[in-house]
Amino acid sequence: MQHNLASELVRKLRSVDTPTICNALEIAMGGRTAQGFTYGSIGAAPQPLPAIVGFARTARIRASAPSQRSPQDVRRMRLDYYRYVAGGNAEVPIIVVMQDADERPGIGSFWGEVNSVVHEGLGVAGVLTNGSVRDLGDLSPSFPILAGSVGPSHAHVHVEDIGTPVTVFGLEVVHGDLIHADRHGAVLIALEYLDALPACIDLVQRKEAPLLAAARSGSFNLAMLEQAVLAADDIH
Repeated sequence: MQHNLASELVRKLRSVDTPTICNALEIAMGGRTAQGFTYGSIGAAPQPLPAIVGFARTARIRASAPSQRSPQDVRRMRLDYYRYVAGGNAEVPIIVVMQDADERPGIGSFWGEVNSVVHEGLGVAGVLTNGSVRDLGDLSPSFPILAGSVGPSHAHVHVEDIGTPVTVFGLEVVHGDLIHADRHGAVLIALEYLDALPACIDLVQRKEAPLLAAARSGSFNLAMLEQAVLAADDIH
């Protein structure tokens, strides 16, 4: 089932980084969790860009060996993939989550100059992949790519399947999951918590403000730290 997001909500979610979203989700859920987000080293290309939010379109690739499909079927799968990810907009933003299913991910890159420009032109907000990225100097400067490595070749890269569940940096993603991502990684946003998130984001920021103000005051000491911690705990 596809959902729409109010443009005001999208702007609110994109105005903060992914760690803030994780903190806000803890408030919305009533406690901490060790699931629902990526972990491990992720690189941001062409450079760290503002946070993205969108509904997942999933795919798997392989590059270490040629596809067992015929050349015609390989081309057909690639075109089916482009049709599948196309059509994102302000109300229904799309993030591609692509799993490199090779035993050693990143041997061949799907993501380079051409696909960064093509996907941006198709309305995709960005991509999260455990695979590699190349053409660093020629990528679209406004298309966020969060990748597992950098490499020079596309090798035998081909689309293996589309729309199936994927796992990227420990995060299990299915078609239609709502994702927030930036250079830190990505987190799933369960739709049941979506309406509460703006208020929870504001609460996170208010809780952090006393401690940050004290630490940056130029006269910070342990007594001020204790007062700031109490002030933060008193914000609900």
